[in-house]
Amino acid sequence: MILRKLKLVNFRNYKSFNINFQKNINIIVGDNAQGKTNILESIYTLALTKSYRTTNDSNLIRLNQEKFIITGETKDEKIFKKLSLELYKGNKIAKINDNVINKISNYVGNLYVILSSPDDLQMIKGSPSERRNFLNIEISQLSSNYIKKYNEFNKILKMRNDYLKLLFTNSLCDVNYLDILTNNLIDREVEIYIERNNFIEKINENITNIYKDITGINNLKIIYETNIEIEKFDKDHIKKVLENKYKKNQQREIAMGMTLYGPHRDDFTFEIDNNDIKIFGSQGQQKLAFIALKFSEIPIFEEITNTKPIILLDDIFSELDKKKKNKLIQYIDKDYQVIITSNDTKDISKKILKDANILKIHDGKIVEKGGENNGRK
Repeated sequence: MILRKLKLVNFRNYKSFNINFQKNINIIVGDNAQGKTNILESIYTLALTKSYRTTNDSNLIRLNQEKFIITGETKDEKIFKKLSLELYKGNKIAKINDNVINKISNYVGNLYVILSSPDDLQMIKGSPSERRNFLNIEISQLSSNYIKKYNEFNKILKMRNDYLKLLFTNSLCDVNYLDILTNNLIDREVEIYIERNNFIEKINENITNIYKDITGINNLKIIYETNIEIEKFDKDHIKKVLENKYKKNQQREIAMGMTLYGPHRDDFTFEIDNNDIKIFGSQGQQKLAFIALKFSEIPIFEEITNTKPIILLDDIFSELDKKKKNKLIQYIDKDYQVIITSNDTKDISKKILKDANILKIHDGKIVEKGGENNGRK
């Protein structure tokens, strides 16, 4: 899969902007605050209908404007598609080939992207909710069933929490209704646990070797942490564990007014030789661990979707030495479309630059385009 063309209208700092990409490596070069990252953000938003930089969609609309429009033309084998996403007065309108798609679950999965950015480091240092959000976004691209079950889970979870609060204040409420909500919740939770575990297991098949190749450090792996004890990720086993947990802790959950167990309290950690790198790793090791995680997704996406995802690398080269920069780029097969943002290209090898499409951005405009010598400082 490749993104051939991108058009932005009133997105971030762009009033009207058009850009063409080549099928392999594209490097967007420019100083800070010129709009490089906004281009990658628009591609990510077009693919997933949400930004990775803000939870407030209105922040994506250009100042003093009412709406934004992102349009992209894709090619997968011999199939061409036109995707568009519009935000107007808080409403999102997603289209495929000019046809409105009413369900987001039917839209997501038409443009597969894997993004690595400086914000990744915060996912290691930040709260479990940030890491859960990462899992939800990545798996949602790969499984429409996951999107459906996760959205249903959230609705039932809210209903169950509301009813737990009601039971605490009103002893006349029917506990049998809580049991119905609990059983419906468990049905969704079982599938979420299994899909998350499968995804992390596939990541671990790749991440150790990738991290070692980039850093020379061995034994990096992801540890999936649930707040219930799951011995095996089998439907019947998980269902039984959840039923026992909710039954045993019913009064405690009523007193707390919330659901204390389930995938909404999941987490995962990065470990090297059983040591959590959030605690024992340097900032450089942590940064490269998440980059290795993202690179580990590439073969997973290709296996499940039967197409190659688009790789978005947002300023990941800062603070990396020349050797690591080129290791990262060379790790990506030339058959993948890669779109990179960087302040300069001075430490990128001439061999890579020779075939790259280099676009220099200044004040939201392309001021230079071409090959090896463009964009170099």
